[in-house]
Amino acid sequence: MNTNYAGFWLRFVAVLIDGIIIGAVTWPVVAILGLGAASSVENMESMDEAEAMSMAGGMMAMGFAFQASFFILQTLYFALMESSGKQATVGKMVLGLKVTDINGNKLDFVKALVRNVCKLISSLIMCIGYIMAGFTEKKQALHDMIASTLVVKK
Repeated sequence: MNTNYAGFWLRFVAVLIDGIIIGAVTWPVVAILGLGAASSVENMESMDEAEAMSMAGGMMAMGFAFQASFFILQTLYFALMESSGKQATVGKMVLGLKVTDINGNKLDFVKALVRNVCKLISSLIMCIGYIMAGFTEKKQALHDMIASTLVVKK
């Protein structure tokens, strides 16, 4: 099988494009939440210690909820797009890439979901799991190896 694997830099640019798309959806929410938090912080001087601690705890919980929501949104975006008929996110489509299983077949949603959840592992230790795509035989990142997937040029 003569497969044309997508290397690190093509994949990196695709992720940047997808990041812009996801950011366009999430940044307005971040801005609104940030403005609300900033106005609350201004009032902290007039609060007693218990009120200030309560507000700080609420802000931390809100931050955690946002991070969890962002992770879920991003993971679903990638998994749904990569398991679709296009087999690619918008960024990958722009660059003529697609995601397949190790045999070149379309991913089902579960396999795409596993691949994208495993990106957490690829992110650990300075994103070495992603950098591996520049050095492995089939240009696989760690999450691709775990999920037995490939990113290839169409």
